[in-house]
Amino acid sequence: MPMIEVQNLTKRYRERVAVDRLNFSVAEGEILGFLGPNGAGKSTTMKMLTGFLPPSEGKARVAGFDVFEQPLEVKRRIGYLPETPPLYPEMSVAGYLRFVADLKGLPSRGVRAEVERVGGLTGLADVMGRIIQNLSKGYKQRVGIAQALLGSPPVLILDEPTEGLDPAQRAEVRNLIKGLAGSHTIILSTHILPEVSQTCERVVIINKGKVVAIDTPEALTERIQGNQTIFVQVDAPTGVDVAGALGGVPGVSRVTPVDQRGTLTSFEIDCHKGEDRRREVARVVVSSDWGLVELRPSRLSLEEIFLQLTTDEAKSAAPDAAA
Repeated sequence: MPMIEVQNLTKRYRERVAVDRLNFSVAEGEILGFLGPNGAGKSTTMKMLTGFLPPSEGKARVAGFDVFEQPLEVKRRIGYLPETPPLYPEMSVAGYLRFVADLKGLPSRGVRAEVERVGGLTGLADVMGRIIQNLSKGYKQRVGIAQALLGSPPVLILDEPTEGLDPAQRAEVRNLIKGLAGSHTIILSTHILPEVSQTCERVVIINKGKVVAIDTPEALTERIQGNQTIFVQVDAPTGVDVAGALGGVPGVSRVTPVDQRGTLTSFEIDCHKGEDRRREVARVVVSSDWGLVELRPSRLSLEEIFLQLTTDEAKSAAPDAAA
């Protein structure tokens, strides 16, 4: 049984449909990236999964419990970081975390150790005595992550967990989240797309409240890109028809020069779907006595996939990934 299961989840505000019949599941211990442009319905979906908002239609289950019929059981099993961390600025970091631990019903005997544990995980050990309103935005975000981790809930729902952090802090939080995989099931919403490709095993992309894709980043690349594409950089004398020679390789459909610097020329080579012609390309370059500087598969970035899937034209052409 999946740890999280969403079936036809819908949220309407009068005539506006914010979330439209979402269907997806998350396996135990999996990190799922949840992506979409602003206004796509990501935060609304997360609020419904945590019981903060009721749905207009559909169902959601967390750890086998119905979110809307057994909300207290679900909330005991979820650590939630909303888009705006729920902080009390006049409290100290340690005092706030103890307060949240009490709200979660953690045994009082172990609260101090638990606060120290999540403070250490999130890099808050040196600011536990400081007042929250005096912290930087990055540290406030860390406090929000720490409160979600209190009690080590099996499910974490994190809405923009690295918002406001500098690159070094983002890397630390990313490593923290990756380290939680296996012991926690995580839904991670973020607009920092490289973060998703480095952290998440699968992604759900939504647009205008509807799912447009569910898959691994690698499988999405293959589906959107279609043909196998190779990037090659060749060091050859000026005037030599490198493109023509590469275009003669069996299985190559197109050769596109992308950059030239002196005798170094870079090409993108499209091959027929399912055909990897790197060996043949390398053989042509080497046998022609040219320098083979670089040869690798060329893949669309997650950002390019995201942009293609969330344009109106691509959305209408995309297969129904939610089915």
